Amino acid sequence: MHPTRVSAHAPVRAVVVAALLAPLAACSSSSSPTASDAPRTGRSDDRPVTVTVTPEGRRAAPGRPVTVTASHGRLTSVTVTDADGRRLSGKVAAGGGKWISDRKTAPGTAYTVAAATRTEGGTATTKVSFTTTGADKVNKVDWRPGTGTTVGVAQPISLVFDNPVGNRAEVEKQLEVTTSDGTEGSWGWIRDWSGRDRVDWRPKSYWKPGTKVTLHAELNGTDSGPDGGWFVRDYTTTFTVGARQIVEVDLDRHRLTLVRDGRTVRSIPVSGGTPGGDKRSWRGTAVLMAKEGTINMNSETVGLGDAYDKMVDYSMRLTWSGMYAHAAPWNAPHFGNANRSSGCIGMSDEDAAWFYGQVRPGDPFEITGEETKGVVDPGNGFGAWNVSWTAWRQKSALR
Repeated sequence: MHPTRVSAHAPVRAVVVAALLAPLAACSSSSSPTASDAPRTGRSDDRPVTVTVTPEGRRAAPGRPVTVTASHGRLTSVTVTDADGRRLSGKVAAGGGKWISDRKTAPGTAYTVAAATRTEGGTATTKVSFTTTGADKVNKVDWRPGTGTTVGVAQPISLVFDNPVGNRAEVEKQLEVTTSDGTEGSWGWIRDWSGRDRVDWRPKSYWKPGTKVTLHAELNGTDSGPDGGWFVRDYTTTFTVGARQIVEVDLDRHRLTLVRDGRTVRSIPVSGGTPGGDKRSWRGTAVLMAKEGTINMNSETVGLGDAYDKMVDYSMRLTWSGMYAHAAPWNAPHFGNANRSSGCIGMSDEDAAWFYGQVRPGDPFEITGEETKGVVDPGNGFGAWNVSWTAWRQKSALR
């Protein structure tokens, strides 16, 4: 379904008669318009000011900036306010002839415009109202990480959209990432494991510990494109990067090693996915998505038939497709000796409890091994680190 489109109408023109009884001295005051401030046509400059506001009417098309122009005078200030008191900011152009809002109008919103003008004859204020049509379809966003969190050095900013995003460049322009240390990074558009459109922002290399990051997604009033609908709110998240922790997983040696700030903290014997079939583990860089604690794992949910259905402790999700690191006491004979799991990285209860307490979401798991089933895809969890920096930058809609 396409968003409602409204044909263009003639703009609203409000005529304001300046105060003709102003003292003559005002004509030569320092605040009077100059030749560059007000148009001259050979007639007296005490003519009425014409203020034009677009969009206009009760069914104005959303997704456009507000434009206010003045003829036979100059704008001194413009205020655009919605029914909830929120303002659209903007600036009066040099010469005072035009004002354009920085933001676009949102769907289904009533706006009031107050334009203050000045002529050689005096000052006046014009008020005009208009209402935009509502959105016939709304696009929503699920984003990570959550605001106020502390994350590992591999955590990307990730936005998953409910509906398709056809206007990717327009949407990406509304996404602003600021960091406390000027971290270089880029957005990249990918397909999420769920099949939905998704855009991630990752640094060129792992974050520096202590970096503070803010995302301002000023999407309200942006059309996501055919079949996508309108965005009707903004999104903001802030987070801090914690210690540099890297989890090295060598499935050939059946060992997991936690490295913090370049120093080995502990090495743990593990068992990875069984070679030779669908139970093999993924390799490459996976990012710890969440610490889920004790959960039910059912092999039928990941296409492995009825191989298992059990409660599993200290579960740490690495991919959407079901790869975890977790306690696996039933596999104890194989820890440090062989890969005999159904694709996850299993360890003893004792080791899992310790390890679970050390790691945080955003920590990278750098997994190596000959008998694996491939590299983690960018959309299968946070696999963007398996794409070269050059290739990742090309995934931006603004390149």
